[in-house]
Amino acid sequence: MIVPSASRLTLTLGVGLIAVSLSAIFIRLADAPGVVVAAGRMLLASLLLLPWTVRALRKTPLTRKNAPYAVLAGLLLGAHFATWISSLSYTSVAASTSLGTTTPVWVALSSWIFLGVAPPFMALLGMLVAILGGALIGFGDAGEGMSSAPLLGNTLALTGAAAAAAYLLLGRAAQNRGLSLQAYVGVAYGIAALSLLPLPFVFGYSYTGYEPPTYFWVLLLALLPQLVGHTAYNYAVKHMDPAAVATVILLEPIGASLLALLIFAEVPPPLTLLGALVLLSGVALTTRSSRAELAEPVS
Repeated sequence: MIVPSASRLTLTLGVGLIAVSLSAIFIRLADAPGVVVAAGRMLLASLLLLPWTVRALRKTPLTRKNAPYAVLAGLLLGAHFATWISSLSYTSVAASTSLGTTTPVWVALSSWIFLGVAPPFMALLGMLVAILGGALIGFGDAGEGMSSAPLLGNTLALTGAAAAAAYLLLGRAAQNRGLSLQAYVGVAYGIAALSLLPLPFVFGYSYTGYEPPTYFWVLLLALLPQLVGHTAYNYAVKHMDPAAVATVILLEPIGASLLALLIFAEVPPPLTLLGALVLLSGVALTTRSSRAELAEPVS
C-alpha cells in the first residue's frame, strides 16, 4: 500500500473539515423540516454511490454474518441524521454541532457497557469534563432564549451523537465480518435513506412544494458534507492515527459557528461558548485516551 505524504493527508483533512463544517449551514439554508432534509440528503448520497456500491458488493457480498450489522448500522445512521438535523431547528449551530461531536464519548461508554472494555482513567475524566460542558451549554441556551426550544434541540443533538456511536460500533463489526468499507458504506447509506423516506409522511410534512433553493441546498449536503467530507476523513483514517483524525473532527463546531456568525449573525451566549469549549476539551481527552477507531464521521 502506497502511503500518501504528510502534506497530502493534511490537505485532505482540511478539505474534509471545510466540507463537513458546511453541513449545519446548508441545513439552515434549506429551510425545510429536518426529516425532509435528512431523507433527501441520504437518498441523493445513496443514488450517487450506487454504481460503486454494486461493484463493491460483488467483491465482498452481504452474508448472514455481516448483513444484520450493516442493516442495523444503517437504521441508526438514519436516526442520527433525523435527530441531529432536526436539532438545528431548535438550538444554536454552536450548541448543536458541539453536542453532536460527543460521539467518541458515547463510543467509549458503549464499549464499556456492552463490550466490557473499560476506558482508562483519563478517558473517564474526559467524559466527566464533556458532561460538565454539556450542562454549561444547556444553562447558556436556556438563559438567553435565543433558540426556539433549546432543551429539545440539545436533547436531539445528544441523541444523534449516541445513535452515531452505535452506528460506528456496528459498522466496525460488519467490516470485521468480511464487508469492505465501500460495500458497507453503500449499504448503510441505502438503509438509512429507506428508513428516513417514510418520516416526512409520518410527521405530516410534504415531500414536494418547497422553494427551489431548498432542493439546491439538499443536493449540496449530499455532495459536499456527505460525499466529499466523509470520503476525505475515511481516506485520512486509513493512513493516520484514528484518534488524531477524530481530534481534527472536533474543529467542526468552530468552523460551523464562525460560518453561522458570518451568514446568520448568530452569536451564541458566552456561557454556551464556554460550555462548547469545555465539552470539546472533554471529548478530545476521551478520544486521545481511549483511541476509539472511528470508521466513519457522521456530521
